[in-house]
Amino acid sequence: MKQVTFFFFFSLFLLFSSTLSISQAPESSPKSPKKTPPTPKATAPSPKSLVPTLPESPDSTDSVPDDITTILKKAKTFSVLIRLLKTTEIMSSVNSQLITAKNGGLTILAPDDSAFSSLKAGFLNSLDENKKIELLQFHILPQYVASSNFDSLSNPVQTIAGKDPTRLPLNVYASGNNVSLSTGVVTASVVGVVYTDNKLAIYHLDKVLLPRDFFATKAPALAPTLAAAAKAPKAANKENSSADDQDQNDQDQGKSGAVRLCGILGTTLMSFVAVAMIWS
Repeated sequence: MKQVTFFFFFSLFLLFSSTLSISQAPESSPKSPKKTPPTPKATAPSPKSLVPTLPESPDSTDSVPDDITTILKKAKTFSVLIRLLKTTEIMSSVNSQLITAKNGGLTILAPDDSAFSSLKAGFLNSLDENKKIELLQFHILPQYVASSNFDSLSNPVQTIAGKDPTRLPLNVYASGNNVSLSTGVVTASVVGVVYTDNKLAIYHLDKVLLPRDFFATKAPALAPTLAAAAKAPKAANKENSSADDQDQNDQDQGKSGAVRLCGILGTTLMSFVAVAMIWS
């Protein structure tokens, strides 16, 4: 009887222990599936810029700027160029052209203040209004040129001053990150980007582009003494010719007088002979 009782309690103990261990066992959390990272899309490399961007360049936007002077003032090194653009009234026409242009855009080659200061003393003051306008127009291309597209331009490059290869030649040479512009008088380098968007590009030049026709040689006018000397032989020849004509007239008149005198003497002599014969 005692054995049966012991076996009964021992069975209950085993049953209770197994139930307790099952209830305390932590439920295994379901494994979360591993996420595969998305494959990055291949992007085409952006074209390499041929010229560096200036540290002081203003932020570019997709909108057309209302006034180019605002951009140049932010760069702080173009005060002479700004003054020339205003005094010649080129600024207003360029702004109007830029705002109304539906395509093409503009490119401005901007010499800094040190470039203007390196010019011969009094050079700008020696230019009349038309020459100043032509000088500024020679620094503006009637198309938008990205900094990576200088090597695609055809020489001579068109400016709004014209495209006469004898008077206004402008040739662009791009190699690696270097861009230079030659006028036949001076060679300037593009040293940075002042501003660029989808219609306007302004590039920083280290020299002023001087058109060749500013230095075209013209035949000098004759000095007054040389001009007088050139006319003197003609006057002398004319005087000598007049003197010769006068001498010839005098000789002709002398001959005519001698002939008339001989005629009178001959007639008188014949008269005396006739009278002598009658009296004899």
